[in-house]
Amino acid sequence: MKRIFSTTILSLAVLCTAMQSGAQETDPIPGLEIDSVDVIIDELKKINDYSMIGIQYGMGMSRPTWSPSMEQTSLFIPYNFGVTYTRYGKMFGYMPYFGFQLGVFYGQEGYKFEPDDEGNISNVEGATSAVMDVIEVPFMAHCHFDFWKMKLMVNLGLYGGYRLSIHRYGDNVPAAIRESFIDTDIRFDYGIKGGAGFAFIFDPIELHFTASYKYAFASLYQPDYYSQYYYRYAYPTNLVISFGIHFQLTRRTGKTRHELKREAREHLGLIRSIQSATDSKQNSTYNEN
Repeated sequence: MKRIFSTTILSLAVLCTAMQSGAQETDPIPGLEIDSVDVIIDELKKINDYSMIGIQYGMGMSRPTWSPSMEQTSLFIPYNFGVTYTRYGKMFGYMPYFGFQLGVFYGQEGYKFEPDDEGNISNVEGATSAVMDVIEVPFMAHCHFDFWKMKLMVNLGLYGGYRLSIHRYGDNVPAAIRESFIDTDIRFDYGIKGGAGFAFIFDPIELHFTASYKYAFASLYQPDYYSQYYYRYAYPTNLVISFGIHFQLTRRTGKTRHELKREAREHLGLIRSIQSATDSKQNSTYNEN
């Protein structure tokens, strides 16, 4: 209703102005030239400072960076669920390419060793492979470039997380620790996360396809768990390909509610001015007669 009211007011203002101009046989009012149509179209396409919430699902690969290095292969991660909130904003008031993204994700990470050239296979506490359920909260800067019904996106930021549970596999894993952490394991996690992707836009829904990579700054275990003299580290990394459905919470393009209200007040004032000028002219003509 508010948009209809605003549009109606604008139409009445233009109609009244045109009628008055025709009656006085004067030049058209500035601002009604045909060239101004391009300006109006640009305004309708302008990207607002809008926000959206999304649901993502992905899968990928995980493998730590070991020091000293160990022979390993990537571990397949079958799922990675997340909910995100994205807020777009203009830099310096006119560059609509920036924003931020906050999310909560539940997924997995882990490791899997393989035999070296001599047939030996490494292990951690007897486990030749392990899978950990993790939860993480990333906060990332978000850049986007919109064109047609698509957009390109790049994210970069930090995350904090917590390793919820562990599942160790191997013939020599003690039964007491197969499904539990031990004192030398580190459960709190943090690191850097980034990614890139593209999206299809069907206002108010957006379909996002992204690839993200995270690198942990927290090792899987205390570095002196094996020896007080020779430290060992394991920093998990994850590569995840995901698909997301995002719902726009506010208008993506065009006039915002605040702009529509402001323009409605301006147009109403213009109509009143035109009406006042018309009444004054009619009174003047009546007095002359």
